[in-house]
Amino acid sequence: MNSTMSKPQIIEDPNGMKAFDTQKVNFTATDGYALFGTQYIPRSEIKANIVVSSATGVPLQFYRRFAEYAASLGYQVLTFDYRGIGLSAPPTLKGFKMSYLDWGRYDLSGAIQFAQQTGLKTFVVGHSYGGQALGLTSNHDQVTAMYCFGTGAGWHGYMPFREKMKVHVMWNLIFPPMVAVKGYLPWSKLNMGADLPVDVYKQWHRWCKNPTYFFADPEQSELSQHYAQVKTPIYAVAALDDDWALPSSRHAFMQHYTHAPMHYINIEAQDYGLQSIGHMGYFRKGAEPIWDDILSTFEGLMSQ
Repeated sequence: MNSTMSKPQIIEDPNGMKAFDTQKVNFTATDGYALFGTQYIPRSEIKANIVVSSATGVPLQFYRRFAEYAASLGYQVLTFDYRGIGLSAPPTLKGFKMSYLDWGRYDLSGAIQFAQQTGLKTFVVGHSYGGQALGLTSNHDQVTAMYCFGTGAGWHGYMPFREKMKVHVMWNLIFPPMVAVKGYLPWSKLNMGADLPVDVYKQWHRWCKNPTYFFADPEQSELSQHYAQVKTPIYAVAALDDDWALPSSRHAFMQHYTHAPMHYINIEAQDYGLQSIGHMGYFRKGAEPIWDDILSTFEGLMSQ
């Protein structure tokens, strides 16, 4: 898609120093919950803001390499932890009450609001749940565009047989006793990310049983209308080896952004010089050519 666009050029400091600074930040979600993150601030003139909207249970540190890369190219980048995750978690998750939807409704809304203090254009880069979250925000109209990766409906039926069986075992045999003992999902014990609040686990489990995810939940009947209000251009990427969010799963979810200009992009690892991408490789070391696609797209939108 971006073959006609030039590769972004990293800004080099003449003294060999970093082209950006980092600082720990705290800000509030739109319902007042305290959130914590890291801001990557270019030492050159700032082109625009990028807010990284994380995947479920993935702490902000995972997105550091992308944030540093984008900051070296002149973008001010905000990574942050949703409530109940990483730096934004309470001392214990046992007894912690929240809705899975809070991450989009309040937390991402607050992050967009915080980033926009510069008065510059704001872009969202979403990963998995992060691509779902834009439709939940109260200020999606303030986002110039979203580029998201691995965003799908979560239903096992869209997955290849082997992955489907693995997910079935996790949901039905492994997770329930762990949650019963701990009072939350100790996701970190399986090296799958940060621990998850019990309410997130329960809602996620229920919604993943349906091909249309939370849009089929009678308790969330207003969501279809809310997503239909989004008019932000969306670039939705699916790696063809991402078993958790293949194109069929992506379409099942993204079709609910009915009025957003939608660009579906399928990618393969070998086209980027990678052995594999999967669900997490979009942001791992070596994914710089993928990031060039993101930033080239943003450059083009800023010049319009």
